[in-house]
Amino acid sequence: MSFVPVNEPLLNGNEEKYLIECIRTGWISSEGPFIKQFEEQYAARVGRKYGVAVSNGSVALDAAVVALNIGPGDEVILPTFTIISCAAAVVRAGAVPVVVDCDPATWNMNIALVEERITPRTKAIMVVHIFGLPVDMDPLLELARKHGLKVIEDAAEMHGQTYRDKPCGSFGDISTFSFYPNKLITTGEGGMIVTDDPVLAEKCRSLRNLCFIPEQRFIHDELGWNLRMSNLQAALGVAQLERLDEFVKIKRRMGARYMELLSNAPGIQLPVAHTDYADNIYWVYGMVLDDDVPFDAKEAMARLGKLDVGTRPFFWPMHEQPVFRKMNLFADESHPVSERIARRGFYIPSGMALSDDQIQRSAAAVMEILR
Repeated sequence: MSFVPVNEPLLNGNEEKYLIECIRTGWISSEGPFIKQFEEQYAARVGRKYGVAVSNGSVALDAAVVALNIGPGDEVILPTFTIISCAAAVVRAGAVPVVVDCDPATWNMNIALVEERITPRTKAIMVVHIFGLPVDMDPLLELARKHGLKVIEDAAEMHGQTYRDKPCGSFGDISTFSFYPNKLITTGEGGMIVTDDPVLAEKCRSLRNLCFIPEQRFIHDELGWNLRMSNLQAALGVAQLERLDEFVKIKRRMGARYMELLSNAPGIQLPVAHTDYADNIYWVYGMVLDDDVPFDAKEAMARLGKLDVGTRPFFWPMHEQPVFRKMNLFADESHPVSERIARRGFYIPSGMALSDDQIQRSAAAVMEILR
């Protein structure tokens, strides 16, 4: 019996057609016409005025932080339960990441804990939508307005998701996406920055392209990066974006099928299917082992691997990252919910190309290891 991979993208739309067009025309670099098309179409899809395509979602965060003039002496509040790219962008800018624990049910940042971490040095709140459900944005945006804080919205995992019927990625002063192969839309590697602010958009475009001054190439007033997306990647993105509504339905159908098959599974917490502001999009199908299960996520994943089912662990909390501890960040901090789900949480095959047979096999394997 073949191995069930944790992710496999769907590339059976216009991807090949558009890639061939790039090759036939010779437009394979970041100067090609698919770049502008992808930026404009993606920005419109999430209700923003400007899109800036970049080489991946991590550098999108780097550029977003710098574009907001966040630097030494500033603090940015973010969830401890997230990918390291979020805190790394803050640290690289010379600012200080200040973390909060997550909600035990949704796994998103606990909004009730944010205000107590605001100080006179706080410059921004970085919101990270986790795994399939968005953060409860209304109270967070109200808090940001109250304290005059910028909002950076990391919507890397939220293509096609909405909060109270408004697209994720439309809430931040600046918002970012990732197009890694496990996302609903993939360009292989790639990312997008979106905003309604023309100054921020132009700043991100400059940072993306080494900060050449407009008057003369190869002269620079400040340092940027080469964060450019290629026309080949953008061609993939345009083809994938054409099918986003279909992909959302596939993900929700997958999640509903897993819910059906695992509803009576002993000893695990399944994802929240619905809140009063969103239905889960199941970017990945995660689960957390109950405390009375006599093994942790690492052992569960090893057992599932022996049954030919792919898995991935949950994020490891920022306050427990060795690299940040070496920098004397997060000394003596404890965020117990994140610590627990990092050790007892994992996700099973969730890719766009997952078949119903593979879903059934994966669910059956989970049931078997829990027996």
